[in-house]
Amino acid sequence: MSEITPACNSRDAAEEQAGPSSEDLLLEAFSPVGEDDIANPSLATALETAHTLPAAVEDGLLHAAAGGADTAVAWYRARLGSTAYEGWCEKAARTAWGCPPKYPSAIVHWKRSGPKHTTGTPPKGAFVFWNISAFGHIGIADGDGGFYATSVNGRIGHATSVHYYRNYLGWIPGGCA
Repeated sequence: MSEITPACNSRDAAEEQAGPSSEDLLLEAFSPVGEDDIANPSLATALETAHTLPAAVEDGLLHAAAGGADTAVAWYRARLGSTAYEGWCEKAARTAWGCPPKYPSAIVHWKRSGPKHTTGTPPKGAFVFWNISAFGHIGIADGDGGFYATSVNGRIGHATSVHYYRNYLGWIPGGCA
C-alpha cells in the first residue's frame, strides 16, 4: 500500500482572500446539520449551528469516500493538519466513511449506536468515542490502538493511543449504520 501524504495548498494570499476554490469545496464538502438529519430538531447543538462551513456541492459527494476502513483512514490522512473540521468531529467521521450526516453530535452517536465495546483495541476504521464535553468527541481507529480525529492539537491529526483524551468511552464498528 502506498503512503498517503497530506495535500499541500499552494495558493497565494490573494487567492486565500478570494475564498475557497471549487476544488477546495469538493475536498471539504458538507453542510451544517439540518432538521432532516436528526429525528428531534431540539437535539441540534449550539456548537454545530454556530459554525459555518461550505454548503454541500452535491449529496453524492458525501459518498465519494465509500470503500471501507482503509478509505476512512486515508480520508483523515489526506487532511492531516487541516482545521476545516474543528467543531465538526461527527461530520468528519461519517464523511470519512462516505456517509451522510445522521447524528447531531458524537455523544448522541455513541448513545444511539452499537454494539458498544469498552475494552480491547478498536479495529481499523472503528468509530472511537470520548466524553469530553456535552457533545462528546469521535474519531476513527487506526487499528493499532491509536486514532485519527479533529482537535488533535487543534487540527485533524493522529494520536497513538485512544487515551489521548480523557474519558474514553469505547468504540463501535465503523460504517454508515
